[in-house]
Amino acid sequence: MGTIVAVVVLVLIVIIALISVLRSVRIVPQARAGIVERFGRYHRTLHAGLNLVVPGIDRLRPLIDLREQVVSFPPQPVITKDNLVVGIDTVIYFQVTDPKAATYEIANYVAAVEQLTVTTLRNVVGGMDLDTTLTSRDKINGELRRELDEATGRWGLRVSRVELKAIEPPSSIQDSMEKQMRADRDKRAAILSAEGSKQAAILTAEGEKQAAVLRARGEAEAAVVRAEADATAQAARARGQAQAISTVFRAIHEGNPDQRLLAYQYLQMLPQIAQGDANKLWIVPSEMGKALEGLGGFFGTAGAEAKQRHEQEIEPPLAGTDGAGSVTRLPGA
Repeated sequence: MGTIVAVVVLVLIVIIALISVLRSVRIVPQARAGIVERFGRYHRTLHAGLNLVVPGIDRLRPLIDLREQVVSFPPQPVITKDNLVVGIDTVIYFQVTDPKAATYEIANYVAAVEQLTVTTLRNVVGGMDLDTTLTSRDKINGELRRELDEATGRWGLRVSRVELKAIEPPSSIQDSMEKQMRADRDKRAAILSAEGSKQAAILTAEGEKQAAVLRARGEAEAAVVRAEADATAQAARARGQAQAISTVFRAIHEGNPDQRLLAYQYLQMLPQIAQGDANKLWIVPSEMGKALEGLGGFFGTAGAEAKQRHEQEIEPPLAGTDGAGSVTRLPGA
C-alpha cells in the first residue's frame, strides 16, 4: 500500500508541475500588449513574443490591441451659430500608445473618445454659421484632432485623424440651398450665353467691317482700272478721230470741192434728219434753194456734156470741121 500511495503522490506532483510550467508560459502576438498584475497590483507589461509569469501569483489581463483603430460614430445633432440644427457624422482614427494608462486611467476609452468627440464638436461648430460649417471641413477636423489629442494623451491614446463623413442640414435648408444653387447655375449659364452672343456679335461685326473694307478697296481698284481703261480708250478714240479729221481735211483740200459737191452731200443727209419718230415738222434752211439751184445746174451741165459726147460718138466730124464740132463752110460751095 505504501508503494501505491507513493506512486500516486509522485504522479500528482508531476501533473501539477506540468500544469504550472504550462501556465507560466505566455505567448503575446505581434502588435499586442499584456498587463501582468501580481497580487492585484500592476507588475509589468508583456510585449510580443515568449513571456514567463508565476502561476498563482501573476495574473494576465486581456490583451490590448496596439494597432491604429477606426471608430465611426452615428450622426450627432449640433446647433450652429445661426441656430440651425445639423447632423454631423464623424470618424476617429486613434492608437493606444501606453497600455498601462489605457488600462488604469480610463475604464472604457472607446466610449470616452466618443463622448469627448461629441462635446468638442458641439463647441467647435457652435461658433460657426451654416455656410462656414459646410465650407470649413479641414478647419473643423484640425480643431477636433488637436482637442482630442490633448484630452486623450493622459489615457495613453494618440488621435491621428478626425474626419467629418457628412454634414446634413435640415430638409427645408437643403431645399433652399438647392434652389439657390440652381439659380446661381442659371445665372452663370445666362452670363456665359450673353458673353458668347456678345463675342459672336463682335466677331460678326469685325468680319462685316473687314469684308466692307475689302469690298470698298476692290471697288476702288476696279474703278481706277475702269477709269484708266476709259481714259486709254478715249485717248485712242480721240487720236483716231483726229487722224480721221486730218485725213478728211487733207482729202477735201486735195480734191478742191465746189458748191455742187457740197449740195449733193447736203441732199444725202436730208433723209437721215427726217428718220426720227418725233420729227413731225422740220424746217428747210434758206440755203436749201441755192443748194438745189447749184445741184440743178450741176445735173443740167452734166446732162448736156453727156449728150454732146454721145452725138460725137455716133456722127464723126465732117471734113473741114474743127475739133469742137462746128461746121466750116468752104467758099463757092
